[in-house]
Amino acid sequence: MESMIMMGNEAVARGTIEAGCSVAAAYPGTPSTEILESLNRQSSEIKAQWSPNEKVALEVAFGAAVGGVRSLAVMKHVGLNVAADPLFTFSYTGVNGGLVIISADDPGQWSSQNEQDNRHYARHAKVPMLEPSSPDEAREFITKAFDISEQFDRPVIVRVPTRLAHSRAVVRPVTPVTVERKPFTRDPQKYVMIPAHGRKRHIAIEEKQKEVQQASDENGLNRIEWGDTKRGIITHSVPYQYVKEMLPDVSVLKIGMAWPLPDEMIREFAAKVDELIIVEELDPFLENYILAMGIDITHGKDLMPNCGELTPDIVGSALAGENVEAQSSPQYTEPLPPRPPKLCKGCPHAPVFNALKELDLHVIGDIGCYTLAALAPYHAMHTQTCMGASVSMHFGLEKADDEMAQQSIAVIGDSTFIHSGITPLIDMVYNQGTGTVIILDNRTTAMTGHQEHPGTGVTLKGEQTQTLDIEKLCKAVGVGRVTSVNPFKADNLKQLIQTEVKAREPSVIITTHPCILNG
Repeated sequence: MESMIMMGNEAVARGTIEAGCSVAAAYPGTPSTEILESLNRQSSEIKAQWSPNEKVALEVAFGAAVGGVRSLAVMKHVGLNVAADPLFTFSYTGVNGGLVIISADDPGQWSSQNEQDNRHYARHAKVPMLEPSSPDEAREFITKAFDISEQFDRPVIVRVPTRLAHSRAVVRPVTPVTVERKPFTRDPQKYVMIPAHGRKRHIAIEEKQKEVQQASDENGLNRIEWGDTKRGIITHSVPYQYVKEMLPDVSVLKIGMAWPLPDEMIREFAAKVDELIIVEELDPFLENYILAMGIDITHGKDLMPNCGELTPDIVGSALAGENVEAQSSPQYTEPLPPRPPKLCKGCPHAPVFNALKELDLHVIGDIGCYTLAALAPYHAMHTQTCMGASVSMHFGLEKADDEMAQQSIAVIGDSTFIHSGITPLIDMVYNQGTGTVIILDNRTTAMTGHQEHPGTGVTLKGEQTQTLDIEKLCKAVGVGRVTSVNPFKADNLKQLIQTEVKAREPSVIITTHPCILNG
């Protein structure tokens, strides 16, 4: 097949097709979103879907894997926090068909509330993790991940950072393989994780870990590139490209399998170089592991920051012996005019935040494009942490001080409400809270590029389906006061908010108008 230029996420999708995957599920989140969209464009045979959240997506993918087909779950790094509960148990059960999980990490915090290093999840959950360093390697590693999953009866995580997900390079597609569905076998000892079974499975995965560890030294995912042995660099993922760019003749141990790590290869490499340097992004994951092996390291995080992305300049300066401080934003030689992000002109959220600003309420915000209301000209959002937390935190404020329910309000988007806002609303009702929640329903998942969700009545494949009625849902969980308004036509919006905030019972205001970019 002819080579072509692909974005990293497109290459992941291509690799998924080449690996004979049958089912894919995800919740959109930058930098992972384009994987499922591209997969849907490239293949009409894979059953691809948006799920309400990452936990559900992983459970759907796992169910398909237990059913005997290869399946994929896609999420950004913080999404794996949401899916962590099933991940740890699926590690115990193992799989049937291959199961691959994409963790799209975000060094530099370009579109996220943190820049956590999800290599720790692989170690913690005792599952293999692969780290490609280029779009073509991303394509190739997906098939290898499915093979490893089935060979060792393990879920496998593939870590794709922002710089790889959104970079473009030459990709060399190959013909997809045909994978026969494996029959589902009833095996309660394997799939029913009551304590008596789980204890045995824990022992089994510890033994399996030893097999995967040995394979890490032998499967070709990690490789030594010998050059000048005066200096040897152990690196991974995108930083590998920077090392090769800045020091093309140095000896390099490229880590492609981030967990478990190749002990014998590390020892061999370290013994043959005079100086051992670790170049890695974010946490000293490799460095701490290698130090624990009893191997001396000349330099690691003492020269490079553990915050933000690495760049060729940072790597070059560090390898020249210069300490490099973490950079909070890109550094340019010429000053650029400030262009802070803001809500679009005509955004249906604007009149809501204008009203909230005038009312001077404590606004407990959530994750979505409406988070921009924390900035000028509104300055009308005062907390924002993670998906769905606005409702829970709003209720928590009331727990701290009864009067806070009449002085604050929770704001959450429609997609985020479906993702993880329903259960905290149930909590508020069940535990006799009196707060008010505004659900900003713009009929899409706008922040990540206008993906469908259960409230739009359209699937990822463009098929019409049952539309989730958010108003009826709120009433069904016990909210007695539910009001739906068009924010552009509600002349009394400020008065409505005041009335609901003063009410001594839970209330929900749903502001419904299509996103201006979709309308």
